[in-house]
Amino acid sequence: MAFGHTGAGGGVGAGGVAGERRQLVNVAYRLLGSVTEAEDAVQDAYARWYGLPHGRREEIRSPGAWLTTVTGRICLDLLGSARARRERYVGAWLPEPLPDHAEDGRTNGTGPAGVADPADLIVLDESVGMAFLVVLESMTPAERVAFVLHDVFRYPFAEIAGVLDRTPAACKQLASSARRRAGAVTDPTSAPDALGATAERADVVRHVKEAWETKDIPALVGLLDPAAVMTADGGGLVGTVLRPVEGGARIAQYMVAIADKAPGLELLERSVNGTPGLVARRDGVVATVAAFDVSDGRITRIWVVRNPEKLGPWARAEDN
Repeated sequence: MAFGHTGAGGGVGAGGVAGERRQLVNVAYRLLGSVTEAEDAVQDAYARWYGLPHGRREEIRSPGAWLTTVTGRICLDLLGSARARRERYVGAWLPEPLPDHAEDGRTNGTGPAGVADPADLIVLDESVGMAFLVVLESMTPAERVAFVLHDVFRYPFAEIAGVLDRTPAACKQLASSARRRAGAVTDPTSAPDALGATAERADVVRHVKEAWETKDIPALVGLLDPAAVMTADGGGLVGTVLRPVEGGARIAQYMVAIADKAPGLELLERSVNGTPGLVARRDGVVATVAAFDVSDGRITRIWVVRNPEKLGPWARAEDN
């Protein structure tokens, strides 16, 4: 990862706490899988910082470390309550997909009015890939916090202990347990042959787009792994399958059926969470964002986000 952690005694001065926002948003998004919740958590942490008496703020040697600890604790609480909320969620829950602000000409993390957009502050790397974020959902809240802070952001267990209110040894065990859950998912801190892998993914996704547009079921079946799985998230707000569609042939038939029911749908090749994906627009409005996992030249997983509440950053990106 390109992030350095801000340890005790090594942070910024009290007047520079605003400069910590990018780091905090990056941490919170990976912990929560939601841009909106990440921004709310960071805002809450800043509110607590500015709510401290001036003398107390002056005593804190590293405001950055203090803000990270508070943000981590807020995220931990949110992860605990999220489990109950997601039991009531209609259909599958998927993380919010991220656009690449460089694709719309924004390279400084600001929107058209110069106001920082939280989605644009998030660094797109392997640790925000949809496959990785979905695996994070299988972890307990404490495992997720320990794993993300240590394995992704390289925070020492002594600092993570302050977030989880556990001993460093216990935090190390949590991270180890989370690592086992992650299993075969690529190490988020490494990217071997990243350019070659991205080019392969882009080619496969492009061929999927072409086959989808021409409703070529045999071509789609050839691009999909026989054991491929497609998961869709509509949040109960728009129509979509409530359970995963399994098998390359079934997915291909489903995709063509959707194309038949949605005339005028425009498919665009876009980066989704840092890897090649597809965006579907209808009447100029982003309706669907699809992320893909590719292995040996075939699609193995498709994650389709249709919940309009999760597509806010895409509306802003496509409007620019």
